[in-house]
Amino acid sequence: MSDVAEKPPAIRTRKAEDAKPETGGIAADRLRSIIERIERLEEERKALSSDIKDIYSEAKSAGFDVKVLRQLISIRRKEPAEVEEQETLLDVYRRALGM
Repeated sequence: MSDVAEKPPAIRTRKAEDAKPETGGIAADRLRSIIERIERLEEERKALSSDIKDIYSEAKSAGFDVKVLRQLISIRRKEPAEVEEQETLLDVYRRALGM
């Protein structure tokens, strides 16, 4: 017999919600939940993109220039000071080119 006393096995208690299947240290249920949420949002984005495309088609058939509409939407997203700065630079560049 050995003089060194054997250590008792470590006892680890787990809560019921912690007892989820893990593979390689990854909580499979949590991973699946995240993936499914991303997939749902991707589907929603696809549907929204289709709706936006339909609206641009409607605008085009009503005689609006879609390229200009896209520019207006881009401008509306920006801060007024940023828009003013860009317009000033555009004016300066036009004058420099004799336009």
